[in-house]
Amino acid sequence: MLKIGSFFENYLKSDSLFKEKSVLLSTYLPQEVVYREEQIQEAANILAPALRIEKPSNLFIYGKTGTGKTLSMKFILHSMEEIAQKNTIPFKAIYLNCKLKRVADTEYRLIAQLVKEFGKEIPPTGLPTDEVYNIFYGLLDQNKQVVLLVLDEIDHLTRKIGDEILYNLTRINSELKNSQIGLIGISNNLTFAEHLDPRVRSSLSEEEIIFPPYNALQIQDILKKRAVQAFQEGAIQAGVIEKCSAYAAREHGDVRRAIDLLRVAGEVAERSGSTTINLSHLDEAERKVEADKIIDAVTNQPKQFQCVLYAILLIAPKNKNFFTGEIYEVYQTICKQTRFNVLTQRRISDTLAELDMLGIINAKIISKGRYGRTREVALSCDQNIIIKLKEVLEKSLQLS
Repeated sequence: MLKIGSFFENYLKSDSLFKEKSVLLSTYLPQEVVYREEQIQEAANILAPALRIEKPSNLFIYGKTGTGKTLSMKFILHSMEEIAQKNTIPFKAIYLNCKLKRVADTEYRLIAQLVKEFGKEIPPTGLPTDEVYNIFYGLLDQNKQVVLLVLDEIDHLTRKIGDEILYNLTRINSELKNSQIGLIGISNNLTFAEHLDPRVRSSLSEEEIIFPPYNALQIQDILKKRAVQAFQEGAIQAGVIEKCSAYAAREHGDVRRAIDLLRVAGEVAERSGSTTINLSHLDEAERKVEADKIIDAVTNQPKQFQCVLYAILLIAPKNKNFFTGEIYEVYQTICKQTRFNVLTQRRISDTLAELDMLGIINAKIISKGRYGRTREVALSCDQNIIIKLKEVLEKSLQLS
């Protein structure tokens, strides 16, 4: 029997398929961002006044997942910080991902995080929110400077704590004597601003840039550039990058997904002891990444959404196909167990439509004559994903 120590010794002695794996991570910032030159130039034109210590217009970036929004903004801000440092310009950029828990799930935590960005720690809870704001104002106004605050996944922020936070952030400038703050919002939801309170929308008076999806050839070129840096020469078999690009192009041009797929395919190949990455490794990677994507999407959904999905998972082993009414009955029982308010059947129908869009279920609208219309539902996930989903939901809803 192989001792664990021997395994690690052998692992260290073996050659890796990877040359520089960090190139395939979401945190990697390339020296150039290809196929986004137009959007980067437009954003740079809007934000450039910050380098003259003038407040730029608030900017909102829209586009589907993996269209280069976050990467382009980080690329621009990194360049601005370098220029500011070189020319001793008082400029500061703050990037926050609003999807992360304990960063932006309450107004208090968001402002506390901003305070932390200025080098001061405050308790995670306990102080009045007004006091936390005052501490932030004080730190912000210590020096004459322009601060650009990037709120990535901004729709998650307003969904959790409402859009009043955006109004408060835009009104900060009227309280400041020395500094100014500009907002940059990034969202996958193209209609995000339309759902804001008119008063908030008016106070933002933002400029907008929309990032279109990448096409298959663009994704292929991006992958080839990354692969040269990430893998040893000859590590990728013919057809792998092309198929990886096709997978991502099918998913509305999501280049982030393509890069993740390539990295996971490399990890799968390495674990199997293979000296090259082939199409079977890519297919296995696709199954792994798809499972992670679904689990992540469900984890970040509201509890009511999770209750509906859990109801479906309870019904599914008994019936291959089932209807909205059956789901609603089980959902009501789950709400009683978890002490959540029971939503109307119409709201549950909307949730079923969302689950269909995520690819977790197939929901087909059928007519029942004078009894109206209903959805016929069937699960469309792999059994392994269903088992994982059940565990995640039981933990989140505290049903285990």
